[in-house]
Amino acid sequence: MSQSRKEFLKTGVAGLAGMGTFTATQVAAKESSAAKKISNGLSSDKINTVKPVVLSTWIHGIVANEEAWKVLENGGTSLDAVELGVKTAEADPTNQSVGLGGFPDREGRVTLDACIMNHEQQCGSVAFLEHIVHPISVARKVMEETPHVMLVGNGALQFAEQQGFKRQNLLTEASENAWRKWLEDSKYAPVINVENHDTIGMLALDDSGNISGACTTSGAAYKMHGRVGDSPIIGAGLYLDNEVGGAVATGLGEAVIRSAGASVAVELIRQGYTPQQACDEVIARIISKEKEPKSLQVGVIALNKQGVVGGSAIHPGFNYALLSKEQENGMIDAPHLFKEE
Repeated sequence: MSQSRKEFLKTGVAGLAGMGTFTATQVAAKESSAAKKISNGLSSDKINTVKPVVLSTWIHGIVANEEAWKVLENGGTSLDAVELGVKTAEADPTNQSVGLGGFPDREGRVTLDACIMNHEQQCGSVAFLEHIVHPISVARKVMEETPHVMLVGNGALQFAEQQGFKRQNLLTEASENAWRKWLEDSKYAPVINVENHDTIGMLALDDSGNISGACTTSGAAYKMHGRVGDSPIIGAGLYLDNEVGGAVATGLGEAVIRSAGASVAVELIRQGYTPQQACDEVIARIISKEKEPKSLQVGVIALNKQGVVGGSAIHPGFNYALLSKEQENGMIDAPHLFKEE
């Protein structure tokens, strides 16, 4: 698969309970507008924002940001904003890297991972969860209704159903057909910036100065049954400290876990790095540690308490959506650090 992310993500978002309904035409228009902003050369190291601020990974972040902004512009909390924002991607059956319609594992089963974190250092996570469209909301229930941080597999499903979430078949016809075609060769070979980015991660800073974050995914396409990446791992796919800032990662989860990517970025911000410098340092470390950085992609975005943002990646093609009181919703091309020797 060599098509671009924009070609890969066919537009269209289903209506969500309590949320606005998006038509395919509306989403296409938003993504077209975002693409124009990319060509205008916006650069994350030249952007300062005024709270509230929301940023999220990849082109599906445009619609996610707009949903989050409905909360933020009315004085709502960053926690509510990030949950509602990423739910747009979870509910979109044409987005085959998150939630409903996500690519299955090699056994044809869609398994979802998500985590959420608030400004009080509370967090919740679910992994290897089947049959539930909105794992991010289950993760929030774990945070708010249990003494635990993470629930997995059948235990997570049992808890979700106890909390009133309904089972649903997550495998769409399109994703099932793609899986059956993959079975013809059964070759696991993720393509950089296509299967290799399998997450929407979001950070928000609200009017009260509080940061929250969320991360949700269906994981790597055709992964081994039971595989879990970085997205539900607090400190890897998502981390924040309300004293300094937050970060989320996307890409090959194993590389992010090995580097503790999000937590390292936050600690670097604590030490005085800008968000851009912190993201660059995390990516540089991954490049230096991984045996084959040429064949994998990781992207990291970060936000500090002052509303300054940053983003970086191993290879070209990683971008993120940014929206604030002073910044129109648009895509930012992150710098890439890998150089051929």
